Amino acid sequence: MTDKKKAVVLVSGGLDSATVLAMANAQGYECYALSFDYGQRQISELNAARAVAKAHGAIEHKVVRLSLNDFGGSALTDNNIDVPEEETEGIPVTYVPARNTVFLSLALGWAEVLGASEIFIGVNAVDYSGYPDCRPEFIDAYEKMANLATKAGIEGHTLSIQTPLISLTKAEIIQAGLTVGVDYSLTVSCYQADNHGQACGRCDSCRLRAKGFEDAGTDDPTRYQS
Repeated sequence: MTDKKKAVVLVSGGLDSATVLAMANAQGYECYALSFDYGQRQISELNAARAVAKAHGAIEHKVVRLSLNDFGGSALTDNNIDVPEEETEGIPVTYVPARNTVFLSLALGWAEVLGASEIFIGVNAVDYSGYPDCRPEFIDAYEKMANLATKAGIEGHTLSIQTPLISLTKAEIIQAGLTVGVDYSLTVSCYQADNHGQACGRCDSCRLRAKGFEDAGTDDPTRYQS
């Protein structure tokens, strides 16, 4: 018998979610990794998610298939919208409408089935590209809703949403990840990576990642397209 707490960890295959999974594992949680094939522009991040889940302590890894590309509305789910390669003001076109709300809802369902008391998600309100569903206000509101909407919550088995990266810079995230043994060479952050997981080096996510490694003063293991 184990007395470890169970946690569902959202794992995209990117730098942030890999860090969160390794952190949760280091804290002694039994980690159940959850990823989504949601019709995103590139699928190499899911290959990265599988590698990250295997390397960093997931008891089980599920990939749920969705079709957010049926709605479009984002450069990540609609091939008619270009991924921007220059900085833009406001909420960028790479924002996927309601994505974290959808993802957290499915994580909530699995957590209730597992009897897990925590959901870990790698949202960040510092280097977060302007996404509204990465803010503390959203997480707080969702956690309150989750405990109102579930049998577990009504019966007093409170669920919490853990966001250990929410107030960290990208450099601080990388430094924290290195202390818990994250292998960042396994991760893919690029919005338009090729089928081999090689990054474009030009999109917003690539720029944030490169600056993070530079500011952290550590080697960047990212593989770039030639």
